[in-house]
Amino acid sequence: MWLPAVALALAVAGCTSVADVTGTATQSDLMQLRGEVAAAQQAAQRARSDAETAALRAIDARLRTQTTENERELTALNRRLDGLATSLTELSARLEELSARTEALGRQVRGGPAAATPTPAPTPPPRTAATATPPPTAPPTAASPPPAAPGARPATNGLQPQDIYQAAYIDFSKGSYALAMAGFREFLRRYPEHPLAGNAQYWIGEGYYSQARVAANAGQADRVAPELEQAVQEFRKVLANYPRSEKAPTALYKEALALLELKQPAIAQQRLEYLVANFPQAEETPLARERLATLKTQ
Repeated sequence: MWLPAVALALAVAGCTSVADVTGTATQSDLMQLRGEVAAAQQAAQRARSDAETAALRAIDARLRTQTTENERELTALNRRLDGLATSLTELSARLEELSARTEALGRQVRGGPAAATPTPAPTPPPRTAATATPPPTAPPTAASPPPAAPGARPATNGLQPQDIYQAAYIDFSKGSYALAMAGFREFLRRYPEHPLAGNAQYWIGEGYYSQARVAANAGQADRVAPELEQAVQEFRKVLANYPRSEKAPTALYKEALALLELKQPAIAQQRLEYLVANFPQAEETPLARERLATLKTQ
């Protein structure tokens, strides 16, 4: 009887021991598994954070590169527009010069005096007194060679308005800006109501603007600002005194460029906006819009 009881007791004790052992092993495995899961989650979070940081850095670098490229392209475009504006001014000057020469040749063909040309050489007839001084009061036929051609103008009346304007313009085209401005001022003094008066006033401003560029290229920095400031004043006179002149929008645009070089962007923006609003069909208006867009992004 006691043998089965002992066996049963041992069996029960053995089962209890196995259960305890089995239970302890399962909890240890579970804790280890939880630790591994937590470590994996932390590693995943770190990997995700590293990936996001790398992506943000790549995007930021790409944006910086793109911004730099856009700025370079915008700068190049602005320089090209300035070059085009200068070329347009030069072409306009050449056209005016050719027009003046054509008109002078036409007068010569019609029998007009050769004094219409701006060259200093004397004309074939003895009437060589065509200077910038007021015309003499002597009868116009006193110095005329007989017989006078039908319809010819007597040379003793002095230079015509177009002659003074053309001579000043040719001086400007040769780079003699001071001499050209003196000629245009003489033209305005004599003929303030002439149709070319607004053009003459514009070229005075352009003369100071050109002298500023010459000074800058020569390294004479102290002369640049005074020349630009005088150019601004002369350009403003075009709109103030000759608002219907064909040079009014050009004067506004060049005034704005001079103001930008003088570090006065707010005033330059006002002049450009006035140009766009009041001269929508002018050739300078698209350039003014481009400049305004650049100023508003700065």
